[in-house]
Amino acid sequence: MPEEKPKEVLWPQLPLEAWQDTCSTLHLWSQIIGKIRLAFAPLVNHWWQVPFYITSRGWTTSPIPNKENIFQIDFDFIDHQIQITTDRGDFRSLELKPRSVSDFYKETMEILHSLGIEVHLWTTPVELSERIPFEQDSTHSSYDPEYAQRHWRVLVQVDRVLKEFRSHFLGKVSPVHFFWGAFDLAVTRFSGRRAPDHPGVPNVARSVMLEAYSHEVSSCGFWPGPGLGEPAFYAYAYPEPAGFREIPVQPQEAYYNKDWGEFILPYEAVRTAASPDDMLLAFLRSTYEGAANLGKWDRALLERSK
Repeated sequence: MPEEKPKEVLWPQLPLEAWQDTCSTLHLWSQIIGKIRLAFAPLVNHWWQVPFYITSRGWTTSPIPNKENIFQIDFDFIDHQIQITTDRGDFRSLELKPRSVSDFYKETMEILHSLGIEVHLWTTPVELSERIPFEQDSTHSSYDPEYAQRHWRVLVQVDRVLKEFRSHFLGKVSPVHFFWGAFDLAVTRFSGRRAPDHPGVPNVARSVMLEAYSHEVSSCGFWPGPGLGEPAFYAYAYPEPAGFREIPVQPQEAYYNKDWGEFILPYEAVRTAASPDDMLLAFLRSTYEGAANLGKWDRALLERSK
């Protein structure tokens, strides 16, 4: 029998201040790879064709169409590589190590060219206030393999719990997605009704937000916390029903952040709980139930009874 891993390995410490520079650099690297997928993949509702998915070694784009062929790009946080494979049996790798965003961009484009994959990207980052084009960014160049791997290990656990939460909903629900724009892992439930036009957010094209929030949602997820100061779980509803921010959310460590317009549960509270799974599920369920009840969702139709 395989040895059971202790909780501190499954849910490792992830203080943002310890890996802020690596987090920023890795986020930008992920946007380069994400934009490659965006350039080839046909549109799916709510931009579901562009996120990554958690794997047993890191993240993957999943297969990307390229004319009659496919290719795939994986982040490997065990061997610390970017791995690019094709259906023709080609394999290329790029070491994850301290290097500038501009160097990462240049080398990635050279690898794709060597594989006969030609792509032209809009090289400006999205969903960030600092928007240096990739090919000009020599500022962000950090990579701490220990913390990059810790972040992925956190995502492995969160992905697992979000999938459990997802399984109890019969209505339209997203896969568990790792969005490279905001650098967050998320799952979204839908009421089935159209939503009012989204007003937009800074550094994102309004057309993107209109597609993403075309229908009523209750959404939740995890992100490492830039801007907030600590890694955290979040939950929100769009449109936010009246009284939502006053609901009795669980657990007691959760709170409504007026600046973000979301409920927040610090990762540290979950990591150190007697049962991280139970605490996180209590947060996901109570925030969803508040949104669904106040929004008058047809819960009997949309939810699995067991």
